[in-house]
Amino acid sequence: VPMGGAISEDDTFRLLDAYVELGGNFIDTAEVYSNWLEGVEHSLAERRIGKWLAARGLKDEVIVATKGGHPRFDAPDRPRLSADELMDDIDGSRERLGLETLPLYYLHRDDPARSVEEIVDALGAAIDAEKIRFVGCSNWTVPRIREAQAYAEKNDRPTFVISQVRWSLAKVNPESQKDPGLVEMDDNMRHYHRETGLAVAAYSSQAQGFFSGAYGRNVNNPATRNGEKIKSYYYSPRNFDALERVNKLAREVGRPPTQVALAYLLSQPFPTFPVIGTTSVEHLKESCGAYDLQLSKEQIRRLVAGL
Repeated sequence: VPMGGAISEDDTFRLLDAYVELGGNFIDTAEVYSNWLEGVEHSLAERRIGKWLAARGLKDEVIVATKGGHPRFDAPDRPRLSADELMDDIDGSRERLGLETLPLYYLHRDDPARSVEEIVDALGAAIDAEKIRFVGCSNWTVPRIREAQAYAEKNDRPTFVISQVRWSLAKVNPESQKDPGLVEMDDNMRHYHRETGLAVAAYSSQAQGFFSGAYGRNVNNPATRNGEKIKSYYYSPRNFDALERVNKLAREVGRPPTQVALAYLLSQPFPTFPVIGTTSVEHLKESCGAYDLQLSKEQIRRLVAGL
């Protein structure tokens, strides 16, 4: 849900209310969400979530995961993972969300030039101070995760309980990306998660609407708000093949293609939590409806064959 500026506060509350009514209890956000929009209050997404939690009395009922340590948008090449910067971000998120302890805190980016020891120790200090409860990483590579986990286990420091990466049945076209810090699921990472059982939070799990029915091999001018962006990100022969496989299986099981795309992630041999985003209650209900769609190994094989 684009809770920080792309839609109004009333619409944000309406979507969050609908989500809870559907049984949802986990919200993903970040310190930087909405900060790229001009004229928008800093960290507006967190502020709105905090206001909604307080208004609905749900601080103890809903798990909020937020992220920090992201570079500033006016200095995208300067990492922000020092102990002081992390603590500033953590304290800011606690204040905006109105939570004494953050249930789950992700490192939004990595800084390979900084030792995992320093980063993990900073997270350990935040846990010791009861400012955060569990930690995760976002956009970290497998070698860095392995290194951090090994140090944490050996020195009784907090290990990552989840990793957030971009993951869907559609692969992003590399040439369309301007942010080199984003990490996408690949075979090596999938093997690591099978090996360790580490959970995954998959962002862009629906490829930003690529499986919605608005896009396709012969749809050159999609009538959508982000049509040109989706074309740049996802239009490729490989992804069109994936889309056609999803559409075929959707017809067979009598479900929307978006639910099939999400069910693929939910059917992994390790815990996987697709992160969904929408501005429509109708689309929210459709996406949440994927929770009970169980795909067989044969159906999964058909979805990924040749990809």
